[in-house]
Amino acid sequence: MTLTFAARHWDHLLPLALGDVTAEGVDLHFERRDSTPNIYAEPRIDVAETSFSQYVQYRAHGDHSVTALPVFVMQGFRHRCIITRSDSPLHSLAQLRGATVGLTGWPDSGNIWTRALVRDEGVALEDIDWRVGPLTADHLTHDRIGPKRPGPHVQHLDHGETLVGGLSDKSLDAVMTPFMPPGFDAADSLLRPVLPDVRAAETEYYLRVGYVPGIHVLAARTALLDESPDTVLAVVRAIEDSKHLSILRHNKLADVTPWLVDELRTTERVFGRDWMPYGLEQNRTMISDFLTEQYEQGLLDTPADVDALFPTDIDAVVAS
Repeated sequence: MTLTFAARHWDHLLPLALGDVTAEGVDLHFERRDSTPNIYAEPRIDVAETSFSQYVQYRAHGDHSVTALPVFVMQGFRHRCIITRSDSPLHSLAQLRGATVGLTGWPDSGNIWTRALVRDEGVALEDIDWRVGPLTADHLTHDRIGPKRPGPHVQHLDHGETLVGGLSDKSLDAVMTPFMPPGFDAADSLLRPVLPDVRAAETEYYLRVGYVPGIHVLAARTALLDESPDTVLAVVRAIEDSKHLSILRHNKLADVTPWLVDELRTTERVFGRDWMPYGLEQNRTMISDFLTEQYEQGLLDTPADVDALFPTDIDAVVAS
């Protein structure tokens, strides 16, 4: 069977993209994208990386045309994603109470996780004035709040305004963004993370909750799953194999930075060999916490059910 799989340029998918790993019995056409594909709007895609939040909300509105599998191809901590000016007095998330904070999209999976960190500090979302808009002028201007309006404390930026511009002119106290603006890592950058020790905060978080937040999930057309589940499971197996081959190669061919091998050793001491495991039981707590946040943050009218969202059993496939 010939299938089209679309995903972004994740390193752990590189062996699959290069053909070093194949899906048994499947002629898999792998399209690597610069932005997240939208399987709902692209009918020729069979399997794709998909926004976790988008998937849950489509299901909540009765659209079962797509079914997710518990394969989180994008995972990441969010503490590093809250930035401010280098001269800002902000050094903790609790200080965001009463602040004006920008973010790149209200219903976005990553920003749901980031707002959860603020709620963990006892700051209610209503205690912050939110401004939603593009990070820089290079990003598209569109509706970034969605149809379920959260309330008057959440507003779009005015046309032509950007989040980075808001930090520069001090109309914003902080910004939540999944990816840093150009020049953020430069020695003379005027921006910095709000938290003074991001790694320490993220390590404490992981040791407390036991997972790295999942942001994008693998999804397949439900008709394909119903008609040929083994074909989709072969793709899952290939993605798992690609990830492990990527891990193996890092320890031999790591040249991203001169210190990457040492970073890999440090990572393995904290997280074990695989910091982004696939499978429902491996991710059940993380999924449940995310669904709770979607409901508590007003994005769902009723809590979603973990097992209903992930009805396909892949645990034996990824464990083999």
